[in-house]
Amino acid sequence: MSLYIGREASKLWKRFCAEISIEFNLLLEHWKYILGGLVFQYIHGLAARGVHYIHRPGPTLQDAGFFFLPELGKDKAYISETVFSSIFLAFVLWTFHPFILKSKRFYTVLVWCRVLSFLVASQFLRIITFYSTQLPGPNYHCREGSKLATLAPPNSVYEVLLMNFPRGVLYGCGDLIFSSHMIFTLVFIRTYQKYGSKRLIKQLGWLLAVVQSLLIIASRKHYTVDVVVAWYTVNLVVFFIDKKLPEIPDRSNVGATLLLPVSNKEKDSWNKEENHKLLNGNSVDPMDRRQRNGMNGKTMEDGLAVHGENAINGA
Repeated sequence: MSLYIGREASKLWKRFCAEISIEFNLLLEHWKYILGGLVFQYIHGLAARGVHYIHRPGPTLQDAGFFFLPELGKDKAYISETVFSSIFLAFVLWTFHPFILKSKRFYTVLVWCRVLSFLVASQFLRIITFYSTQLPGPNYHCREGSKLATLAPPNSVYEVLLMNFPRGVLYGCGDLIFSSHMIFTLVFIRTYQKYGSKRLIKQLGWLLAVVQSLLIIASRKHYTVDVVVAWYTVNLVVFFIDKKLPEIPDRSNVGATLLLPVSNKEKDSWNKEENHKLLNGNSVDPMDRRQRNGMNGKTMEDGLAVHGENAINGA
């Protein structure tokens, strides 16, 4: 038993080291995109902090969602944050699963390049929108009478740049249209919809997105319009940007050129290799065969063949 565990641990470590080497090379080539996306996350937070200085509390606006959904109350506002944190953490862990598991359908660096491009475009539109018109915040700390609803003019530029983290991020007001939580949720779910393999998780993801939307409204963190606008804006942004970006290459390309599309010559070479193994009595790894089939425009999902896109030069 101990011998088996040791052997498997050794295989896992070798797989992890090999993956580190592959992803590190990709990171060296695409670090500007990753860094740019991360920097914009700070810019987005800075913009949300800035709009809080010009936020003016007022009567809560009439809202259809508030009429149909009972208010959860301040003591239960954590429920929506718990659901969002679960979605966020699960997605991050999934993007790093190729470091451990054998079934590798994508490269982590390239997926995050894609995700960050979706986030940046959506957040850029969000910044323009909530600076165009400031609405009185419906959240508990943004209502009339709350000391957190308005901010005194900053004493220095550092006070603005540091954003009073994390309190300033958690208790912001004025950045309403459209919901930042829904941006992350929809981008993550659409990414898994395309590159994930478990149909049940895809269905669960969309269900959680609907639940998250209702919880945000019930918690009075956003108006219904903030959630509705997020649903069609983010989906349209992802749809159009995804069409413009080069497709992420299939993981079966690892045996050949890492970032180049698979040519017919390379496919023929791999087919001859498999035939040679079979003629000599050697077994062919079924996982490897499944991945190679994916290069011909098909991927496997829950044991069923579904049509996919041809992989071209990545992210």
